Amino acid sequence: MPRPKNTPMQESMKQYVKEALATYMNSRKISQTDLSVKTGIPKTTINGYVNGTSLPTPGNSEKLSRALGIDKGDIDPRFRDDVDASNLSKVEPMTIKIPVLGKIACGEPIYVAENFSGYQYESITDLPSGNLYYLETEGKSMEPTIPNGSKVLIREQPEVENGEIAAVLLNDETEATLKRVKKQGNTIILMPDNPSFEPYIIDKDHPARIIGKAIRFTQNL
Repeated sequence: MPRPKNTPMQESMKQYVKEALATYMNSRKISQTDLSVKTGIPKTTINGYVNGTSLPTPGNSEKLSRALGIDKGDIDPRFRDDVDASNLSKVEPMTIKIPVLGKIACGEPIYVAENFSGYQYESITDLPSGNLYYLETEGKSMEPTIPNGSKVLIREQPEVENGEIAAVLLNDETEATLKRVKKQGNTIILMPDNPSFEPYIIDKDHPARIIGKAIRFTQNL
């Protein structure tokens, strides 16, 4: 007896899962093999989800979402209360929760405790790959580029290009600041964008470690 054909609704759900997996796996740099190991789901099964040829069981959607650190509804429309699965074309772009951690100085370096203060929701289509988090700014040394009180999106990385803005740990990694990185030979200078503030020169007596690149900022009115 021939198997019944998939309905348009099932095909739409497969496409939703396919696009969600592609986005989250890419942003987290997780391969199909990695996902198989993390979830216990056979790689051939995951390949079907990735290619949009099969639909995960609710149990597998749960495993996939846990492995990727997302809500079940981010990967499977059947778990979204705000979605009519029969008409997925009207679904708003998927969003991802980015943690907001502590504060970072735009001025004199201040201590930054990685205290969790909530989430910022962003469309996954607007985000770069990598480990992302927000830091709240305090101070005016990066004005007018970054206003005081902004939430700055940081991509975790140990180096930045000359002229880019970075989050930097100072003073035995007990303090943090946000500055533009200038490289002159073997010398690295942390430059404020506000000329009223002094630069900070990194050397053996004043070590520092770049913890991420500033991508963009948001600010509440």
